[in-house]
Amino acid sequence: MNTTIEVTLSPSSSSSPPPPQPTAVIVSPCAACKILRRRCAEKCVLAPYFPPTDPLKFTIAHRVFGASNIIKFLQELPESQRADAVSSMVYEANARLRDPVYGCAGAICQLQNQVSELQAQLAKTQAEVVSMKCQHTNLLALICMKVTNQQFPVPNDSPESQSPEHPNTFQVNDACFIDDNSLGSLWEPLWT
Repeated sequence: MNTTIEVTLSPSSSSSPPPPQPTAVIVSPCAACKILRRRCAEKCVLAPYFPPTDPLKFTIAHRVFGASNIIKFLQELPESQRADAVSSMVYEANARLRDPVYGCAGAICQLQNQVSELQAQLAKTQAEVVSMKCQHTNLLALICMKVTNQQFPVPNDSPESQSPEHPNTFQVNDACFIDDNSLGSLWEPLWT
């Protein structure tokens, strides 16, 4: 028994190439579904935040919070806040694994103590700078007062610069000249 099958081709189908076969896209399950050994649904709430390339991220969060709590928490949040919430959960879970007693609170407390210590150091340093500036100003004032009150001998050949009270000396009023021998006693008591 011979059967003949006739196939008729339309003119349009003979000139165009055959339509492409739909390619099967194999999507790997998210890290959460892999770890939980379940089928990853098309609209898995965990898939955008726990990619298959980073399974450690879900493992840490799962160990502390549990999968059902993570899913429930993410479903209650708007989508715009979910990525930040996942980052926060992973950070908190890491802190809890490092410090089971205090967790994040221990890290925050430690950082606050460091900030307080650094603020105290800064205040002490600023006070020392102000003290140094005051000592510097006082020292310059003492040097200028000592120099301006000192009388210097004048050679006999310049009578126009002589002081009226003391004919052989002149008074320095406008300039501060530093005598190296007299500075030794000025520096020592000011620096403590």
